Amino acid sequence: MSAVDPIADLLTRIRNGHQAKHDRVDVPASKMRLGICRLLEREGFLEEVDLIDGGYNGILRISLAYTDDGEPAIQHLQRVSRGGRRVYRKADQIRPLLAGIGMEIISTSQGLLTDAEARERGIGGEVVCQVW
Repeated sequence: MSAVDPIADLLTRIRNGHQAKHDRVDVPASKMRLGICRLLEREGFLEEVDLIDGGYNGILRISLAYTDDGEPAIQHLQRVSRGGRRVYRKADQIRPLLAGIGMEIISTSQGLLTDAEARERGIGGEVVCQVW
């Protein structure tokens, strides 16, 4: 089954996995999905991301992260830029999300970056999603 918005589908699967208290979720792989998951893993929002070969593009096996209390590491995960409404920000318009507690994932000419990395490099791009 093909999703109309594969990034929104990825985010929804992660949210649903956390809500159901699953240890991991599997999603169809793509370069964009893998890039988003790698950023979330690097920033501590996900435990581990593995690319499993098989099928058309393979499968991403995402191990969800929880705090010591058993609460999900991700409290909020929202798609910002959608097919019908693209959201772009110039480098000087990118601000820290929730005073640095959260982050935005931005698609730039240099690849997927967090909002802090984009500010540091002085480049803007399309805001993919917000996480905290």
